[in-house]
Amino acid sequence: MRREPERLANETFDLLIIGGGVTGACVARDASLRGLKVAVVEKNDFAHATSAHNSKLIHGGLRYLKNFELGLVRESLKERRIWQRIAPHLVQPLPFMIPIYNGGFKARAQLTAGLTLYDGLSFDRGWLDDPGQRLKGHSWLNAKKAIAREPLVDNEGLDGAFLYYDAQMYQPERLALECVIDAVEHGTAAVNHMAAESLLIREGRVEGAAVRDAFSGARFDIRAKLTLLAAGPWADLFIERSLGKPSVHRLLRSKGIHLIVPAMTRNTALTVAADHSHFFVLPWRGHSILGTTDTNFLGLPDSVGVTESDIAGFIDYINKHLPSAHVTRDMVQHFYAGLRPLVDDGSKDTYGASRHAELIDHKDDGLEGLLSAVGGKWTTSRDLAEKVVNAITEKLGGTYADCTTATAPLPGAPEGPFVDFVRKQSEEFESVRNIEHLSRLYGARLPKVLECAGNKPGMRAQLAPTGDIGAQILYAIEEEMAVTLEDVVMRRTGIGQLGDPGEAALDEVSWLMASELEWNAVRKQSELDALMTNFRTQPTRPVSAT
Repeated sequence: MRREPERLANETFDLLIIGGGVTGACVARDASLRGLKVAVVEKNDFAHATSAHNSKLIHGGLRYLKNFELGLVRESLKERRIWQRIAPHLVQPLPFMIPIYNGGFKARAQLTAGLTLYDGLSFDRGWLDDPGQRLKGHSWLNAKKAIAREPLVDNEGLDGAFLYYDAQMYQPERLALECVIDAVEHGTAAVNHMAAESLLIREGRVEGAAVRDAFSGARFDIRAKLTLLAAGPWADLFIERSLGKPSVHRLLRSKGIHLIVPAMTRNTALTVAADHSHFFVLPWRGHSILGTTDTNFLGLPDSVGVTESDIAGFIDYINKHLPSAHVTRDMVQHFYAGLRPLVDDGSKDTYGASRHAELIDHKDDGLEGLLSAVGGKWTTSRDLAEKVVNAITEKLGGTYADCTTATAPLPGAPEGPFVDFVRKQSEEFESVRNIEHLSRLYGARLPKVLECAGNKPGMRAQLAPTGDIGAQILYAIEEEMAVTLEDVVMRRTGIGQLGDPGEAALDEVSWLMASELEWNAVRKQSELDALMTNFRTQPTRPVSAT
């Protein structure tokens, strides 16, 4: 997968997608597999924002049952199974416990009913060939058994805990990237670091967009029969900028922060109820993710970040509702913030707002040929894409192939049980450490990654505490459209995903990239400076968007 901006300027497309997050990636994959000629532009890097900065869960959304959103929960559970099947290397089962403190019969009865319904809605959770992917139904653990399984729940008033199962992404950025890779393999022209600056509008019809290349500064037009805005929390602001007036359709932006700390549980996630809300303690790569907050965000999307006040407030909240956690600021190894783009229903309650998705036809804004995909969840992004492409093919007319994204495996999906795949990789590549980590990231594509090492043993040596190796850097540049240091460290590999990997690791990675991409000393330092912002808290308040 190479960066080819010239294709965008020289061809006319059936569909132009503005936004390379998971929604844009899934739509591009679906549309290209059906035979449409597709272009995707992303102003930063694929899956760099909302699609990366989340709880890394593929789940049904147990709490949505309280709002009687049975359709959304069922759809999510169906999609959970699909992701497990088409990307078993990147999506894996995760057991959860819900501890109950001083809840009595009522709390237990309510959760019994909810989890029984959840199990019923996920009736197909065992319909997977890989036994390791099949999920069990819920069960009740008394206090003694709950503490034996996860000592962290040992707080005053523990009645016991419910055990249930959902799924987790090993790296959401790579899951979205594989959708882009699949789309490109089926003809899509995808280019990162290419900003859409305005829409091309003639006589009330959108005919594409004017774009600017972040590296060359070149500006040119992309022509397409239909344009889809899949810009997440930027969508309504982009419309406003293009029209010079607010869009009829508005978004509610919810800010969520996550903290990464040393492992606090053994292998089970905790869902902890707190003040009519909840938070998670999620085991992930030998650490724990604490998440998430859910607050109305009024700033410009580009200004979102984590402040020291955010961290302190969240730590206090966690320690109040899970006293045994004893979280302190010096435990926090990494942090990140993301914005959930929610359909604005008039309320300002971001926690209670629905996570349903909408496909908007901008006729109401006086624009033909422009659609927006807004709202939704990571889990249901494939299903949303299927519905979006159904609508697009109807608008375009003609004959197209049926949707196959629910059954077609992603490029890295290995055949057979994943545990068998890892064992085979371990046997074949005996000298490579952390083979399970690499197998999770690349799946069946791992041998091609290791080929990049050639006969240089150093390229197979671990260069960061995360277990990533030099060959990944070369592969990211040659095959995965990585063009900045941040692309590689934060999204193509796991090097920066647990926090600052240290000067030695970053020097090695930046040297490799500088050699491959012919960076001079000034460019190399600017790349390091830009990357380091990911590991610093935000010093100022965000600029208001209103």
